Amino acid sequence: MKRNIGRIDRIVRIIAGIGITSLAFVGPQTPWAFLGLIPLATGLIGWCPPYAVLGFSTCKNCE
Repeated sequence: MKRNIGRIDRIVRIIAGIGITSLAFVGPQTPWAFLGLIPLATGLIGWCPPYAVLGFSTCKNCE
């Protein structure tokens, strides 16, 4: 998998993923909050499947 998520995009995804997932434990405590694992995972690995399908990349100097 070639990286297709840039540094800023990754940081935003990780922060958003942690914030959304935390709602499963505090706040409304709904199981829907586990959807926050998606942006968290894509931010950690640096690859987004929809970006790959659409041929989009926010990564400038990636391998």
